[in-house]
Amino acid sequence: MNNEEIANTAADGDEKFLSKPLMIIFVTIFIDLVGFGIVIPLLPFYVKEFQATPVDFGLLMSSYSLMQFVFSPIWGALSDRYGRRPILFLTIIGAGIGNLMVGFAGGLWMLYAGRIFAGVMAGNLSTAQAYIADVTSRANRAKGMGLFGMAFGLGFILGPALAGVLSKFGIYVPFLFAAGLSFANATLLYFILPESRHYDPDAPAAKRAGRISELLETLKEPRFRTLMTEYFLLVAAFSIMTTAFAYYTMFNFGFDAERTGYLLAYVGFLAAISQGVLFGVFAKKFGEAWLAVIGSLMLVISLFAVPFIDSAHGGILGLLGGTALFAIGNSMASPALTSLASKSADELSQGKTMGILQSAASLARVVGPLLCGFLLNNAVSQVDANSLMRTFWTATAIMCLALIFAVYYLAKRPVSMDGLA
Repeated sequence: MNNEEIANTAADGDEKFLSKPLMIIFVTIFIDLVGFGIVIPLLPFYVKEFQATPVDFGLLMSSYSLMQFVFSPIWGALSDRYGRRPILFLTIIGAGIGNLMVGFAGGLWMLYAGRIFAGVMAGNLSTAQAYIADVTSRANRAKGMGLFGMAFGLGFILGPALAGVLSKFGIYVPFLFAAGLSFANATLLYFILPESRHYDPDAPAAKRAGRISELLETLKEPRFRTLMTEYFLLVAAFSIMTTAFAYYTMFNFGFDAERTGYLLAYVGFLAAISQGVLFGVFAKKFGEAWLAVIGSLMLVISLFAVPFIDSAHGGILGLLGGTALFAIGNSMASPALTSLASKSADELSQGKTMGILQSAASLARVVGPLLCGFLLNNAVSQVDANSLMRTFWTATAIMCLALIFAVYYLAKRPVSMDGLA
C-alpha cells in the first residue's frame, strides 16, 4: 500500500478498519511498549542498589518525563514534515541505547543519564498516534486510539511478566533485554512499515516555538483547552499512583520485583481488554465524552480506597479489585481524551496536535513523580503508612479536578465530535 492509497483509505469513512499499515504500527507500538513495560516494575528496586531515597526515585522519573515533554512536539512536528517512519526508527534505536546505559550503570548519575536520553526518545508516542490518525478515518479514530491503548495494555502484560522472570538472573538483565528488543523492533520497522505521509523537501518548516509557548497557544481554543487540562490532571494523578505503586506493594504486601511485575502484568491484561475490545464498543454507543467521565470517576474511587488495602485488610483479592479499577478507569478515560483531541484538529496537524497533547502528559509526568517522591518520603527518608496515604489521597484530589473538567466538557461538547447523533 503506497502513500496515496493510505491517504485515500483514511479519508474514506467506510474503509476496512484493520488495514495492513494499522496492524503493522500496532505490532511496532506493542514491541516498543514491551520494552517500556519491562523497565517500570524494576526501577524502584534497581535504584535501591544505589542507596536512592524515594525523593531520588521521584527525581529520576521526573527527569525522564521532562525530556519527553520537551521533545514530544518536536518529534511530532518533524514527522509531519519528514514522515512518521524515519522518526519512529530513530527514536526506537535511541530507546535501546538508553536502556543499555541504565543496564550498565555504575552509579546514580549514570541512571540519570540513561533515563534522560531515553526520555528524549520517548517523545515518539505522538508520532505513533499521528500514524494511526493518518491511516484511519474520523469515524474510526476512536477505535484506532483504542487499538493504540491495547498495544499499551499488551505491552504491560508481557513486559512486567518478563521483568519478573529475567530479574532472577540479575536486576540489570531485563534492561539489557529491553535494549535488544528495541533494536529488533527498529529492524522490523525499517523493513516492513510503510510511510503514511509524503515527504516534501520543499514544505515550509513549522514555526519553532518553545514547548511552553505552544501549550499556551492551544489554550486559546476552548475545546482543546478543556481536553488538555483534563488530560494533564488525569496523567498527573495516574503517574503519582504508578510511581508509588512498587513502594505500596513492598510496604503493604512485602512484594519483590518479581511479584510486582506479575501484578502489573495483570493490570496490563485488564487494560488491553478494556481498550482493545470494550472501548471501541462503548465509544460508539455512549461517546468518548461519557467514557471520560466514567473512567475518571472509577479512578477517583480506586485512588481513595487502595491505600486502605494491605495483607490484613482486603488481602490479595482487595488488591486485585483495586488495581482492576485503576486499569479499567484509565483505559476508558485516556483513549477517550486522545480521540476527542484528535477530532478537534485538522488532518494536516495530527502530528503537532498529538505532540502537544503528549507534551501536556509528559509535563504531568514531571510534576506527578516529583510530587510523589516528596510525599512518600518521611522524616528518615523512608516510606511508611502515613506517607503512602497522603500520596494516594493527593492523587485522589487531583483526579477529582479531572472529573470536574470531564463533566464540564460533557455538558458543553459539540455532540458530533464524539460520534453521537
